[in-house]
Amino acid sequence: MLELRNVVYSYNKKLPGERRVLDGISMHIKKNTVSAIIGHTGSGKSTLIRHFNGLLRPDEGQVFADGEDIWQKGTHINEVRRKVGMVFQYPEQQLFEETVYKDIAFGPRNMGLCEAEVNERVNMAMDTVRLCKKYLDRSPFSLSGGEKRRAAIAGVIAMRPKALILDEPSAGLDPRGRAEILSVIKDYHRQNPDAAVVFVSHSMEDVAETADYVFAIDSGRLRAEGSVGEIFSQPEILREMGLDIPKITELAAVLNEKGFNIQRDIYTVNFGAKKIFEALNVKNCEKKQE
Repeated sequence: MLELRNVVYSYNKKLPGERRVLDGISMHIKKNTVSAIIGHTGSGKSTLIRHFNGLLRPDEGQVFADGEDIWQKGTHINEVRRKVGMVFQYPEQQLFEETVYKDIAFGPRNMGLCEAEVNERVNMAMDTVRLCKKYLDRSPFSLSGGEKRRAAIAGVIAMRPKALILDEPSAGLDPRGRAEILSVIKDYHRQNPDAAVVFVSHSMEDVAETADYVFAIDSGRLRAEGSVGEIFSQPEILREMGLDIPKITELAAVLNEKGFNIQRDIYTVNFGAKKIFEALNVKNCEKKQE
């Protein structure tokens, strides 16, 4: 669905303060996946995802969306941005219409759709983000923080992009709001099996709970990629990058050092709790037999 080939990008080009942010990155994001992009602050994550829909143009390299080079002659960048929907960090700050309905309908209306289709898409998006229909005629500014964010995401979902890109979707939310946003991402993926979902996150717990595949970015380069289990089974690489591993993974590692036999690829709380309790029960039985 999305591909970068040897992408290079610098800020302040040809000026004394020129800084290379992306340094020859290549990556391939497939359909029907939820991919996470991780990296420390300043590693180039947000700059990277802005290349997916043409908000930034690479100094070198190519960007492909749905098999087409988005910067080749004859490509309409607005069409690319309809295929690749972008949800920025704190998207609730971009709400601007009088009502929730009008805000969500803004994108579909600008696509030239008839009102019946616009209405269908608004209602579909509301269902996906789990917002009650009674909010449709309310001001978006009357909603809670988590509800505002879900309304903003609904405005992108209503355009039915083939790829949904989210920059730190759970940033600044309380635990309940964070759980709701992660559920929205999972629901969107289930409802749109041919779509690609990509999100940037500093939270290894969010990545563990939500992603299928992980790209680890370090100083503008792709340091590692693989399944969630593959990435979190290499804690030494993550720590070198200034990142942590999920707390449940750390706990399992400590228990292993103390003689408990627990598998290494534990990274979600529910699965980890099950395996840790099993190991504790085995240990207790061994002590009783002694």
